Amino acid sequence: MYYDFLLFAVLGGLGVALVTGPLGAFVVWRRMSYFGDSLAHSALLGVSIGIFFELNLNIAIILCCLLLAVVLVAMQKQQFIATDTLLGIMAHSSLSLGLVTISFIEDARIDLMAFLFGDLLAILPEDLWWILVGGGLVLIVLYYFWPQMIAMTINEELAAVEGVPVAKMRLLLMLMIALVIAVAMKIVGVLLITSLLIIPAASARPLSRSPEQMALLASLLGCIAVVVGLLASFEFDTPAGPSVVVAAMTIFIGIYLWPKKRSQF
Repeated sequence: MYYDFLLFAVLGGLGVALVTGPLGAFVVWRRMSYFGDSLAHSALLGVSIGIFFELNLNIAIILCCLLLAVVLVAMQKQQFIATDTLLGIMAHSSLSLGLVTISFIEDARIDLMAFLFGDLLAILPEDLWWILVGGGLVLIVLYYFWPQMIAMTINEELAAVEGVPVAKMRLLLMLMIALVIAVAMKIVGVLLITSLLIIPAASARPLSRSPEQMALLASLLGCIAVVVGLLASFEFDTPAGPSVVVAAMTIFIGIYLWPKKRSQF
């Protein structure tokens, strides 16, 4: 049994790291970290809705994140308010609404710390299944639409002229980020999930000479952070999720202090 829960933790963490690598590259390239934070905060609202209506929490979180992604894209098109202001309103409102909703649920046995900061060592086979299926779906979609996504990231106007459906690609990217955040929340929690999207990708950027190389290297660095973070958690009895983020941060600092790093593409 001991080896089972350890295996689930490792597989779950590696599964998330593999998919957040290439997806996080787009977050870094397109400066979408605040989008990720907004969607991550909405995940707790999905938890409260799932508990209130007695739904499967994984399904409730995924549906809530996907719905919020669509709402963000739709409201951003209206341009009646600045994007950063809109994201700030959505992020804090959804998080607060989730906390308030949970407070009204009688006899609700829920570990808010686990949802806020993750509980990697408590991953169940069902959670692992959601991570592998959701992450695998995102990787397949990314592989299929990679040329269009790259073209859109380089220059949206030029991509539109060349026939790339920019609006649909932008929405698809947001939906993929929402799906990954929803299935990965159990790893590092609502407050830290965006770090797995940003830090490995940012670490890989100065070592890469092409978008594909950066995506693969980001996945590799994310996997290393997961393994090192888990080992540190066992050794020093620290929270697993934050330990993974600290490991990723340490890798980032080491790379940027390394004098022989390549120039970024």
